[in-house]
Parts: sequence; structure tokens; C-alpha cells
Amino acid sequence: MKQRLPPLNALRAFEAAGRLGSFKEAAAQLHVTNGAVSQQVRLLEAWLGMPLFERHNRRVVLTADARAYLEQIAPLFEQLALATASYGVPATVSRTLSVNASATFTLRWLVPRLEKFRSEHANIDVRVETSNEPVESLKETYDVIIRGGPDTFYGYSMRPFLSEERLPVCSPALLSRLPLREPQDLRQHTLLHTTSLPRVWPDWLATAQVYDLSPAATLTFDHFYLTLQAAIDGMGIAMGPTSLVSDDLAAGRLVAPFNGPRLPSRSYCTYVPDERSADDVVVLFRSWLEREGMQQDHWIRGSHGR
Repeated sequence: MKQRLPPLNALRAFEAAGRLGSFKEAAAQLHVTNGAVSQQVRLLEAWLGMPLFERHNRRVVLTADARAYLEQIAPLFEQLALATASYGVPATVSRTLSVNASATFTLRWLVPRLEKFRSEHANIDVRVETSNEPVESLKETYDVIIRGGPDTFYGYSMRPFLSEERLPVCSPALLSRLPLREPQDLRQHTLLHTTSLPRVWPDWLATAQVYDLSPAATLTFDHFYLTLQAAIDGMGIAMGPTSLVSDDLAAGRLVAPFNGPRLPSRSYCTYVPDERSADDVVVLFRSWLEREGMQQDHWIRGSHGR
């Protein structure tokens, strides 16, 4: 008797969407459009004569019957890949890893290092989206979310990977024009501020025991990466987080004029949904972040020790 099998492409779309809980993420993994995944799922639903997902805004949830169906068919795709590999065709296919991080962190820390990760893991496509929204407010589900911490969120595992402190930084050219021998010399300079971080300079000055300091001028920017760029361009002195200015310090684009003090700050942490914390690619990326963070921390301590 001829076997009656459902369309293979529809099964692939269903398996990916069911495993990831998202048509968008399934589309990214399969390298097709969201609409193509949705169309294939509707085709399979019509073929089976039953709904497979409950739609909730941007998320999709498997029905009870569909969950049982997925548990049965998911191992078959792995068996098919292994069987194909036995004929000399690699079983490993490209995998998409979705990451969400703040724009400043992405621009100044992650992007300069990401090519290193990609060169070591060519089969992993990294999709980075930027946002400053809190973890619990994100509308989409990501494999890895990078935020400050450590914080605790229900349904997520958290691991710190990059420590951070803040200290004044400026361009070498500015320092040669107006030397800074002690914190009181900041009176001769322009202090660079960021709207979202109004307490950074006052807190550092209080820690340095410099009170009632009136700088020559102040400049305030609405994004922190603009503040750092203004410092690089010699427009004034910024409070630089060690994690985000380490590359500029190493390259000589910025200098730290004082040995101390350093203002404590929150660490950068990875937040991963519990259901993805054991995923091989997520574990790999997290471990890579932690190695990179440790290397930077050692460099900061060695070159600009406390």
C-alpha cells in the first residue's frame, strides 16, 4: 500500500516553528520569509485537518495534539540528516542565533569581536538586534539577551561575562593641550554628559573627594556612544566604562589621565530563556562571550591596574 505522507517542506516549517515558538525565528533558521513559514504551516494544518498553533500576537504556541506530533517527528529529521551524512553529505546545516543587546554595547564591544566568532563557527549565522528595553518587556524571544546585571527574571538563566567600572577618559591631543595632573584640573575642561546617566560625573567627583567643581563647560548628548565619540574627537572629558573603551585605550584613541578612583558599575550578563539554556549553539556563544570578557578584564587590570 502506498504510504500517504505530508509535504516535507511543510513538515520542516512546522518542526522549526514548533521548536522555536516563533514563525519569525523559524524563517531565519530556514532562510525563508515569515510568510513562507506561515503558508507552509497552513498547508500542513489543511492536510492534517486540524490546527497546530494558537496565535498570540507575535508568538505561537503549539496545541496539545501538535506538541505530541512534534515529539514524534522531530527525531526523524535528525535521523534523516544522519542517514544523508553517511553518504558523504554533511549533516550540519547553517544555524541562526538571535541576539539582542543595547546599541552602544553592540557598536563598541560586540561588533569588533563578532568576526572572530564567525570565523571560528562558519555554520552559525548571528542575527543581532539592538534595544534598551528590559528583558521582561521584549516582545520577541531571543536565544541570548545581553543586559546589565546581575538581575533575576523568571524563566531565564543569567550569567555575567564582562565586568565594568567607570573612569574619566579623553583624547591624547586634548590632554597635551590641557594637562590633567589631578582631578581638580577638570575645572579647565569641558565635561561630557549623557542624558540617561545624569549621576555618573557627580558620583565620580564625590568618590574622588572633589566638591563644588565648576568645569569650563559641559556638553550633553542623548546617546552614550555620541558622548564617547565626542571624547575621541577631543571635545571634552567623558566618564568611560572600561568595557566599552578598552579598544580605544589599547589603540591610543583615548587615554585615562588618572590612576583612580574607579566608579563601580553593573556587569554585562547574558539572559537566556530556560528552554534554550542547554542548546549547543547558545552554550557555545555564551562560553565565547565569557572568554572574551575574561581576556578584556585581564588586559584592563594589567594595563590600567587599580
